[in-house]
Amino acid sequence: MEILGVDIGGSGIKGAIVDTETGELKTERIRIPTPQPATPEAVAETLKELVKQIGYNGPIGCGFPARVINGEVLTAANIDKSWINVKVEELFSKTVGLDVFVANDADVAGLAELSFGAVKGYKGSVLFLTLGTGIGSALFYNGQMFPNTEFGHIKFKGDIAEHYCADSVREKEDLKFKEWGERLNKFLEYIAFLTSPDFIVLGGGVSKKFEKYKDQLTLKTKVVPATTLNLAGIIGAAMYANTRIQKK
Repeated sequence: MEILGVDIGGSGIKGAIVDTETGELKTERIRIPTPQPATPEAVAETLKELVKQIGYNGPIGCGFPARVINGEVLTAANIDKSWINVKVEELFSKTVGLDVFVANDADVAGLAELSFGAVKGYKGSVLFLTLGTGIGSALFYNGQMFPNTEFGHIKFKGDIAEHYCADSVREKEDLKFKEWGERLNKFLEYIAFLTSPDFIVLGGGVSKKFEKYKDQLTLKTKVVPATTLNLAGIIGAAMYANTRIQKK
């Protein structure tokens, strides 16, 4: 099935039509800057514009940077606070005039990685982490997703984990990859102790720089970089919509 997958981020809203059987993009990826301020109405209108540019008329899947339960936004750590308690699926569907299915962005990116990436088809426990402005997380067991985990918000080193070792912290504090890798390793050791995954998959932009910090990752759990990279959000969003449609 071909479905439009959309990755809604803090700086850009990206989308393409995806073949959910193969994970291939069937159109060029389109990117529109995220409106500032990124209020619910402004983002909904930007999504409508993206759909119009692609020329699409079908179901849509969206990855969204928040905890989304039953179509409602419940957290806003790295997005505009006006999103709290917004019925995002209802808003997007009404604005665009099509069925829109929304899930946490890390969850859908993890879904893409499990289906077409580094741990394709793996049966067992997999923890997927996106390292960017914050730290997103997705936990899978035997291919089933346990949705809306927030391991980036675990109390760690006197604060929360993403304030200690997100990629934005590396940039802000001008840390060398070796220094940052040592921080990341401490967090991964802790999260591995709590969840006991067979694999940890690292996504986000730094997955492309894995060689620069992999030697600092000395935990016993196997850690691998994501391979679907910056397309994971789009591919996974389309797949998530497909699973929701199948359940209807």
